[in-house]
Amino acid sequence: MTKRELIAKCDFIISIGSMLADNKEDVRNSIIESIAKTNAKFTYMHPIDNIDLKLYYTQFIKYEVGSEEGICALLLDTFVKECDEKTRKFISDLDLGYISAESSAGEEEFEEAYENYKEARNKLLIIGDDFVEHEKIENIIKLLALIKKHTNFELIVLNEDLENKINSCTNFDLEEIEELKSFNGTLVYKLIHENQSDELIASKTFANIAKVADGDEIYINSKDEKIKKTLKVDETLNGTIAILKVKNIDDVFNGYRYKQVKIEKVEA
Repeated sequence: MTKRELIAKCDFIISIGSMLADNKEDVRNSIIESIAKTNAKFTYMHPIDNIDLKLYYTQFIKYEVGSEEGICALLLDTFVKECDEKTRKFISDLDLGYISAESSAGEEEFEEAYENYKEARNKLLIIGDDFVEHEKIENIIKLLALIKKHTNFELIVLNEDLENKINSCTNFDLEEIEELKSFNGTLVYKLIHENQSDELIASKTFANIAKVADGDEIYINSKDEKIKKTLKVDETLNGTIAILKVKNIDDVFNGYRYKQVKIEKVEA
């Protein structure tokens, strides 16, 4: 069954770890078609709200950059009701208050998602590729594999290598969720696009914090790189995460999709 066919039959969809933009347009459009045909409930989970999805999602769960391991643990706790004793003990030992606080995702939001899950006949979990270079990816893979094993979710994994690792996972020795890494200040999110852009797309808040303005030429400074772009203020964006469109994931800022950066205005 193709991704489009799988999405088309579902009446409850969660997506996590993807803005479902640009090279994910086929998946996004399939979700929109499913909503139109089956009145599917759609929960969109990501650190960045996507203005193109506002008309379609039933629920938006915003989580903190870097907290994906905790978010997957919350998904496990919410949707896994019958499982082996080892998994049950891991779930019962989770510090849900800490995880919820550090990820900025409320337990009541997951409860709302679970109510929609219970009412649905065909459930789908879409896993994006934000996870791929996460420092806790091995534990994330185990959490996702357990969700696949112990729930009624069908899974669509947008990264082939990640999909293979989830499908082949047999080691469920999970690490305790002890500390969720936080990312403060101004951040850049790499968004895969068919054409690399000369612009850094940012909110007004981001621009104010960075002390730059729409149209300014800027340097984006990370720990290991310095690149030159033009700042483009997008009034539909909020928060302190700017979007950098890249053709390939390794074009700039190797590793995890989000980078903590400092912005420097190019002096005339």
